[in-house]
Amino acid sequence: MKKMILWIIGIFSVLYLIFCSVFYFYQEKLIFYPEKIPASYRFTFSQPFQEHFIPAADGTHLHGVLFKADSSKGLVFFLHGNAGAVNTWGELASTYTRVGYDFFVLDYRGFGKSEGKLTDENQFFADVQTAYTYIKQAYAEETIVVIGFSIGTASAAMLAANNQPGRLILKAPYYSLLDLMQNISPVIYATLPPFLFKYRFKTYEFIPRIQAPITIFHGDKDYVIYYGSSGKLQRHLKPTDQVIVLPGQGHNGINENREYLRVLHTLLSQRK
Repeated sequence: MKKMILWIIGIFSVLYLIFCSVFYFYQEKLIFYPEKIPASYRFTFSQPFQEHFIPAADGTHLHGVLFKADSSKGLVFFLHGNAGAVNTWGELASTYTRVGYDFFVLDYRGFGKSEGKLTDENQFFADVQTAYTYIKQAYAEETIVVIGFSIGTASAAMLAANNQPGRLILKAPYYSLLDLMQNISPVIYATLPPFLFKYRFKTYEFIPRIQAPITIFHGDKDYVIYYGSSGKLQRHLKPTDQVIVLPGQGHNGINENREYLRVLHTLLSQRK
């Protein structure tokens, strides 16, 4: 009996180690769903745009697209969700160029025409900072609005904490990626040791360091990133910051939400 118990423990230990190893080495495939685009691909956007290839510290080239407003008041630096590429995310540009802001959307490493592959959180943040440093050379920083959606909200908050943009807008943010995983799958979260998580994306740690005005939008029917995440983030906001709950709004489609567009127009008409 003792040998049988030891044998069973040994089998479960091996299976657990395999499970942990698979999670560690393949977690990028669980978090990110990039669409690759050939370097020769020609975009067919309906408004003027410029492609930019930005060298990262290791020589990898990141790709982004800049859309120009007719009479620019500044720049919206947009960090998109965990799927797709700029060929689709670029379709959001007209929402912002119509109110007088240039619009830059970055593809993360391994997305679209961006080279390389994601390996950890530090690399992700460093790439975003590199792109921001590159593109802000053409703008007074107080005229830059950083907007993050979904997976892009932590890095948007990171930029606002480590730089001096004029405003930060977070759409469907999470408190942290670990908090989100605990909400989605508490059993798996409890099973895995914390050191295995290469992406923690602690949005809440950046919020208290941000001097710029912050506005958070979250749909109360968001079943991807539970809207209680924004309630948790609200505890870290300045008294003048806002959390706006969008009734009936799910995770996708915030950019077309009438209340979002109404408030956005007001925000982008303001100065810091």
